[in-house]
Amino acid sequence: MNRSELHAAASKVPAVTLGFWLIKVLATTLGETGGDTVSMTLNLGYLVGTAIFATILVVLVAVQILAKRFHPFMYWATIIASTTAGTTMADYATRSLGIGYPGGSMLLLGCVLVSLLAWRLVVGKVETDTVDTPKAEIFYWLTITFSQTLGTALGDWTADTGGLGYLGAAAIFAGMLGVVAALFFWTRLSRVVLFWAAFILTRPLGAAVGDFLDKPHDHGGLAMSRPIASAVLAIVIGALILVLPQRPGRHPTSVAPA
Repeated sequence: MNRSELHAAASKVPAVTLGFWLIKVLATTLGETGGDTVSMTLNLGYLVGTAIFATILVVLVAVQILAKRFHPFMYWATIIASTTAGTTMADYATRSLGIGYPGGSMLLLGCVLVSLLAWRLVVGKVETDTVDTPKAEIFYWLTITFSQTLGTALGDWTADTGGLGYLGAAAIFAGMLGVVAALFFWTRLSRVVLFWAAFILTRPLGAAVGDFLDKPHDHGGLAMSRPIASAVLAIVIGALILVLPQRPGRHPTSVAPA
């Protein structure tokens, strides 16, 4: 392995590609159906569901940090754990705590911004595809979990109180993601800012699609079995991980000088 390959292998998160975003949207949809399976179908409640998924998330993040290189299935398992934990945490914050969607969304947005600020102050920079130190990894996964939780609250807020329904909410967030993509290709706006904007917006898109799949007909959903929908989504995600190129994000020093 040459020096460039060694530097690339040091990054333990994937390169941000179209395939990355496709799997991310499916993972967030699975997070919605999986989180609802535990909290609603199994009737364990939001707090117990949060405790279960948060424990799984902590274990997977620890394994991810201890790993020496990028492992696609480990990475995406951690993403799924963060999005299922985000589902139950958002539902607990907005419903059980009684602060509603606006209060929950503002609280979680504050958590995302504080996490990014602390990341910048402690590590010195915020990266999206060159996460290669334990400190950076901790902030990376903390910010991801907050962003997943925020996205869930935004998705539920739009679908439930905006009168748009699940498909209407999905269309709005898909359109917003299109705007972010346009800004990426046609402007010089910060790639880090655009990444986190897209990361947050994929979550409510997945939440709306997940709710559309498993909510009752009288609530505008298809009333699919949550466990079955979750299993199908997991199989599709696993297949895409195998089929689509999965490589570590580019390390800055692995780029040849122009």
